Amino acid sequence: MSQAANSEPTTTTPRALRTPLDGLIVAIANRVGGNKAKEVERFLKFAIVGTLGAVVDFGVLNLLQATILPPGSRENPNGFTLPIVGLFIPLVAIAVTISFVCAILSNFTWNRYWTYPDSRTRSIRRQLTQFATVSVIGWLARTTWITLSYGFIGTIAYETIHTIQPGFILSEEGIAKLGTNIALFIGIFVVMIWNFFANRYWTYNDVE
Repeated sequence: MSQAANSEPTTTTPRALRTPLDGLIVAIANRVGGNKAKEVERFLKFAIVGTLGAVVDFGVLNLLQATILPPGSRENPNGFTLPIVGLFIPLVAIAVTISFVCAILSNFTWNRYWTYPDSRTRSIRRQLTQFATVSVIGWLARTTWITLSYGFIGTIAYETIHTIQPGFILSEEGIAKLGTNIALFIGIFVVMIWNFFANRYWTYNDVE
């Protein structure tokens, strides 16, 4: 055998990650998906990955708000003002951004190796760039929504709970944390739908 023959590159089919949920997911997809069973399977996996990302998101956010980035109250949010430009940056926006980045790294890894293991016509760098672009659009919408609404939502939620259960008492900071979590829950759901379709037809559009 010649040296040229020995030097020819070989291609291998990437191996997908396997989890205990795979059999159940495939069974559900085959039952309800019909000729779109594969797409249903991908959506279910994407949703599970998104749920895991949400756990990371909520966990990191609450850890940060309980330690180094407390949100403050609606009237007096904690934050700092950028020099020269004078732009006020609330700590809730920083905490939400950090938790978002952690969730995105988790989501990308699981989606590349579990949801779309057959998508390999692009390098991991290009896919991460595309995935991050889609995610940043979702982040901008989500962070704007949370930053503008957490105080109002926290107040409404607290007043509602307090009416039902008068013994339920929260500080101003506690109300802000409650509002942040509710606004984050709503934002995660909306952004998950955006992320699935944008990534399916752009980042992972090389799969059948």
